[in-house]
Amino acid sequence: MKNIAIFASGSGSNAENIANYFAGSDYAQVSLIVANNPNAYVLERARKLNIEALTITKAEFMAADTLIAELKSRNIDFIVLAGFLLLVPEKLIEAYPGRIVNIHPALLPKHGGKGMYGDRVHQAVVAAGDTESGITIHLIDADYDKGTTFFQATCPVLPTDTPDDVATKVHALEYKHFPHVIEEILHTLD
Repeated sequence: MKNIAIFASGSGSNAENIANYFAGSDYAQVSLIVANNPNAYVLERARKLNIEALTITKAEFMAADTLIAELKSRNIDFIVLAGFLLLVPEKLIEAYPGRIVNIHPALLPKHGGKGMYGDRVHQAVVAAGDTESGITIHLIDADYDKGTTFFQATCPVLPTDTPDDVATKVHALEYKHFPHVIEEILHTLD
């Protein structure tokens, strides 16, 4: 059984979707949710899903040693970033090489990098006049949104679309694709 840790900073709707996807699986399970915000709603979702949760400070995350020890003690095999806003420190990348995946709410390399998350991305897509947006699921490296792309899915952006309209379309892609792509990546590690 593969043990997945999901790192999230906010609501955790993707975390819940992923946890539900793997519920009852004999291959993988979400066994830990890590939040860097003690008020993040993802912690309430973890409680309702009966998944252990861990809250860490930014300093603890950046130092990484204690976090890595916590992950290892729980036999975590794979880390999923689902709306997690901190840059992953090199120590954590070295402890989980090729085993940390992120989802970005745009078609990288466009609209990525530091500060490009959530509504900011959708606003940038509309401001640029893009005719499509989507999701990018990629492995993590030491730079924001630069790791190897594993999967992309697109959606149209109409001239009349607002950033909220784009967000709705992108969220639908996230919910549809992120769980099964995680499973596909896990199978490449076997």
